[in-house]
Amino acid sequence: MLAFPRSAASLPPRRPGSASSYRPHRVDALIALAGLVGGIALWTVGLHTQGGRPLPGAWVLLPLTVMAGVELLRRTAPQTALVTGTLTLVADQLTIGSLATAVMFTDVMYAAVLYGTPAAARRIPWTTGLITVAVTIGFVTWLRTPEALLIGVVTALISFFPASTGVLVRNHRDAAESARLRAEQTALLAEMDRTQAVAAERARMARELHDMVANHLSAIAIHSTAALSLDDERTSRDALGVIRENSVEGLAEMRRLIGLLRESDDTGTVSAAPTLRALDTLLEQARTNGASSGLRFTLDDRRGEGAALPTPIDLAAYRIIQESLTNTLKHAAPGTITVELDGAERALTVRVRSPFGDRPGPRAPGSGAGLIGMRERVELLDGEFEAGPVTAADGGKIWLVRAELPVVEGRERA
Repeated sequence: MLAFPRSAASLPPRRPGSASSYRPHRVDALIALAGLVGGIALWTVGLHTQGGRPLPGAWVLLPLTVMAGVELLRRTAPQTALVTGTLTLVADQLTIGSLATAVMFTDVMYAAVLYGTPAAARRIPWTTGLITVAVTIGFVTWLRTPEALLIGVVTALISFFPASTGVLVRNHRDAAESARLRAEQTALLAEMDRTQAVAAERARMARELHDMVANHLSAIAIHSTAALSLDDERTSRDALGVIRENSVEGLAEMRRLIGLLRESDDTGTVSAAPTLRALDTLLEQARTNGASSGLRFTLDDRRGEGAALPTPIDLAAYRIIQESLTNTLKHAAPGTITVELDGAERALTVRVRSPFGDRPGPRAPGSGAGLIGMRERVELLDGEFEAGPVTAADGGKIWLVRAELPVVEGRERA
């Protein structure tokens, strides 16, 4: 299961009432301190925004101090800070007024949109815009002077414009965060794809190596064991001949595999993959290798004169037959091994029947990788595969390998 890193914006909110839920951010504390000190400095030199109010003098410091305290909550509790800041700004209108209080309120409005909930970020700009329009129309109607428009402008400056700026910054922040998360997820998925591709390529190489070399090595192991166990010059000479033949062919197969891995050989041409056209040669080699074990091989090809098979189907069928013949050299009882090919319009069926039971003489050990490789080849082509002992028509036991390879899907893959 993938675990993507999360940013601070995507982390769950702090639990209300916890020790750190309302702890002010360091930047918020600096903003509050700067606003408080600036407001006190303006009051000290006698600068204020209005006069003739019912609460003159030092009363202006009370809203200033409360607004500075509200700044501490701008990030941790933006909605509470906005409500408290709005009431504090209204209270400031009863005093001689402080420019620092108004400036800090604009920052609280901006923070409420930037750090608040998505619903608040959508609602606040519309609300402040309606309030600005209502205040402008109301004061123009009441005062009936052009200067009343300035009240609407000031209202927009301390409410609507900060909220709109917060929306823009929040959208850019969310877009950047989404892009960063997408980049991280894309990198993780690309790494997973690369790992899966490497694993699939390693499995394909393992299947090719096993199918190409196992046949020759099995024949070498069986005949070398026979040569060592039987004190007969003619048998040893025949076994050594088979061993040499399989060694040479095994080396040729290895060179072909190396050419495939390098994508081209020394002549600059890609090595050709084996096809069913070489099936007679494969069976002749199997007859040579299995003669000493009492094995006979026959081919029953019912495909007829149809269209050429797609390359993946042709190669898979050849490898399945090759591995099945290798298994017969290792495990089959003396008798006849039959290879059947039945090519319908939409699928190619491969059957390999071999006698099932105990066999005399030397045997090569098996690991089961051959059956796994055949099953994987068929599954990659969306086909059907089965292998195991069955009862023949005459009541005897045979080992049946059956693979059905869809030709239409294989042609599309090719």
